[in-house]
Amino acid sequence: MPLPTVPEWLSKRDGALAPGLRDFIAIVTISGRPEYRLESRPASGKFTCPVTYTVNGKPIDDAKETYASADAAIAGGLDRLRTKLGW
Repeated sequence: MPLPTVPEWLSKRDGALAPGLRDFIAIVTISGRPEYRLESRPASGKFTCPVTYTVNGKPIDDAKETYASADAAIAGGLDRLRTKLGW
């Protein structure tokens, strides 16, 4: 899965996206440090995207939303992260 384009709200804060160890994982970096992990997972014929802190592995929310594709799940995870951060 190719990484999505870095959203403007993230790039304005010196953020970027980096590939994870597997092709269904994206890492959100801020100032070059890995801060959040987004993982596209199958869920009931669709996909979900848990977002966790890289420091302690705790989720930012319950990740109940489902999406039609793995790419849409990562985009949805980014939207939830933006909301959680208040950006």
